Amino acid sequence: MSWTTGLESISLEELNENAELLTRTDRKYVIDADLAQHLLPELSAGCQVLEIDGKHGSDYSSVYFDDPHRTSYLSAAHKRRRRFKIRTRSYLDSNLCFLEVKTEGAREQTVKERIEQPFADRFTLTARGLEYIGQRLAHGLGELPIQLEKLQPVLESSYRRTTLFHPGSSSRVTVDEQLAWSCPATSRTLNCAQIVLETKAALNAGPVDKMLWRAGIRPTRISKFATGLSLLHPQLPANRWHHTVSRKLDVFPAPNQELIP
Repeated sequence: MSWTTGLESISLEELNENAELLTRTDRKYVIDADLAQHLLPELSAGCQVLEIDGKHGSDYSSVYFDDPHRTSYLSAAHKRRRRFKIRTRSYLDSNLCFLEVKTEGAREQTVKERIEQPFADRFTLTARGLEYIGQRLAHGLGELPIQLEKLQPVLESSYRRTTLFHPGSSSRVTVDEQLAWSCPATSRTLNCAQIVLETKAALNAGPVDKMLWRAGIRPTRISKFATGLSLLHPQLPANRWHHTVSRKLDVFPAPNQELIP
């Protein structure tokens, strides 16, 4: 039986109306799958679950782009003042795809902007996409930190996401299972044995955060982009994610592949 069985459903329109307008603090947690199966029924009590086309979970794929010098990755690893991230995000159940540009400027204000693009182009950047990236980077950072023609797909992350809404606190919780990272150039894939739970609440901790803390589970520094890339390419500096990569995550290769040394 699924841990979402019996929860009241909420539509995407209702979720956005109730949960997207507040200033939010995001907290991420890495939880062992066995422990999660015991905790999730308790954590989800009193929550509503996002339902789309009669399903409580949706399959996602994110393809990240960088240049051969890993400019985007290193800007995050070294926490540079003007950071950026470029990806396509695809909703596999509906074949919807968006090109997203995320920037963080001098005042540490994070802005995410996106346009729709054909699902078939999720591993490529079209002329229209490159023009959009150039505009958004120049607007968000005041300059182009990268040569657009050198951008290439460097990482795909895939996972199955369940989204909860807690009416009492207007907080949102996402639960990502079956997380995997793949290198588009080599097809090498690493699977993650744990789930990644993220809370999006107002500045104060939400009820799910407090339940996790009582269970001895604290927030973890993890980025699907940076953590996945450092796992697939151990020569890259893990920096801010070293503790997560070396001690928190249990990863294993896809069948017929060897574990990266």
